[in-house]
Amino acid sequence: MIIYENTKNGFINDVNSGLYVQKIERNVFEKMHRKTSNSEINSWLNSLRNMKDIIDDVEIPDDVGVAVEYNIPATSKRVDFILSGYNKNKEMETLFVELKQWKEVSAVKNQEDVVKTLTGGANRVVTHPSYQVWSYTELLKNSNKNIQFNNIKLNPCAYLHNYTIGNNDPIIDSKFNKIIEKAPIFTITDREKLKQYIKQHIKYGDKLLSLEMIEQSELYPAKSLQDSILSMLNKNPEFIMIDEQKVIYEQIIDLTIHSKKDNQKRVIIVKGGPGTGKTVVAINLLVQTLNKGIFSSYVTKNSAPREVFYQKLKGKDFTTKYIKGLFVGSGSFVNTPNNSYGLLICDEAHRLNEKSGMYQNLGENQIKEIIEASRTSVFFIDENQIVTSKDIGSIDEIKKWANIINAECYETELTSQFRCGGSDGYLSWIDNTLQIKNTANISLDGISYDFRIFDNPTELKKIIIEKNKIENKSRLVAGYCWDWISKRNPSEEINDIVIGDFEMQWNLNQSKLPFAIDDTSVNQIGCIHTCQGLEFDYVGVIIGDDLRYENGEVITDYTQKAKTDKSLNGIKGLAKKNNPKALDKIDLIIRNTYRTLMTRGLKGCYIYCTDKNLSDYFKKCKSNF
Repeated sequence: MIIYENTKNGFINDVNSGLYVQKIERNVFEKMHRKTSNSEINSWLNSLRNMKDIIDDVEIPDDVGVAVEYNIPATSKRVDFILSGYNKNKEMETLFVELKQWKEVSAVKNQEDVVKTLTGGANRVVTHPSYQVWSYTELLKNSNKNIQFNNIKLNPCAYLHNYTIGNNDPIIDSKFNKIIEKAPIFTITDREKLKQYIKQHIKYGDKLLSLEMIEQSELYPAKSLQDSILSMLNKNPEFIMIDEQKVIYEQIIDLTIHSKKDNQKRVIIVKGGPGTGKTVVAINLLVQTLNKGIFSSYVTKNSAPREVFYQKLKGKDFTTKYIKGLFVGSGSFVNTPNNSYGLLICDEAHRLNEKSGMYQNLGENQIKEIIEASRTSVFFIDENQIVTSKDIGSIDEIKKWANIINAECYETELTSQFRCGGSDGYLSWIDNTLQIKNTANISLDGISYDFRIFDNPTELKKIIIEKNKIENKSRLVAGYCWDWISKRNPSEEINDIVIGDFEMQWNLNQSKLPFAIDDTSVNQIGCIHTCQGLEFDYVGVIIGDDLRYENGEVITDYTQKAKTDKSLNGIKGLAKKNNPKALDKIDLIIRNTYRTLMTRGLKGCYIYCTDKNLSDYFKKCKSNF
């Protein structure tokens, strides 16, 4: 999505007339359904005037294309400024410019591609501007069909128009040589150099053609982590980490190496909602630390992602014992000696339990045992994905045990969205609509995510089956409101979920492959336990009677849960006695479950509600909350 586009001549006229900020502000409201902040307006006022002065040159054609604030599809990332045209060989060429108002930076020792500077009212560690704009162009190259098929060249650079380079300046430290070579950096004294750089790459105007092709292009299917795991372990960079992903990754690598040297325990808590790249960062950490000779493992309570990774790696370049050692369950450390590992990477930390073992009678606390077992432990957590009564993973609980064990504790957060069409708005809409928390009064109008509400579960099934034919990456899931009858008798004649003439079985995992990758799974229905921690292209969600709309409110009803559902074990009895804490926890578990199910889709989510009032409520919220 391009917020503002014009020819060079039109852009200069808009800046000279003072209309450019008004136009951009209006387009942000119309296209993104939000108001702009004062900091954004000040940024446009300062940075775009500088770019106007740069391109106001007779040797840069008047019909060169100009784009401001290009939102990279399927992400929440935006490119500040783009110029488009033809080079001297009449090839389509674009310049992506990251604009910074920085005046100084400081070095961050022992970390690659990051610096420290004043931004957002505080000194923060951020990606080097050359890395930032390069990573954005790489992301776009790998996802935009028109760029590849038409060989549109992308040239990244950064313009720090308020920055003066001093002696031994950290912004041009030798460790950045490679990334600056890929994305040159220009400062306040480099105006003529930047002009020459533009003229070097763009000789003729294209009247916005390249921009229109980039904007209107189909996207390549997004990479899925489960399909890329083998390549990553073979040291291939499958995912370019963006902004805070890269910052957090570098910080954890640095702290892990420090712990190896000084033997001080360190705990890092990484908060992040659905699709913010928690697992991508986790797997990159696993690969890099193993390459550095640090004994590391990836830990989850939920077996579904571990089983998917195992099946993707089995029979390839690794032994079964090695794979099983890389991806382990959260209950594996009851008797592990202190500091046996250099790094334990706990994904989905909100799902950790207190006790371990089949009968939940082993150990003291899984958080405690993970911290004790490793010099450095990382907990990736989203407290809004706690979905059973036994889930004890919380930020406060992790901090408590870090303090008891005398571990240094760090807390950070992933915020950028790479699932659900890259739309932070969709996640806010879900939180608002499910009445989990109040967010801005928004609708889904203008949000590039395929969200639909079906009146018939058969039609929902039909579209998921069609979508699944593309790459076997679409699945049906449901709230656990139907007993698992077929588990006792796996006859195809017995169906668990029956809604009128619609009948399907819960996923029995009869094949040797997990639900997420078995190509027959589209004919069965998964639940929260078979899909949490994983993602699909499209997800179809059947919302049962445990979530309804009555008297103007979304309500939960634990009495509608299946008898075979164990997610409320231990608190259902208290709820029957109207215990307020138990009722509140059950209410949150049910809402979190549907929030999690509705955020498994990279490209789209389709829902069917057994409660018509809830369905009507979703339809109303979809257009106008």
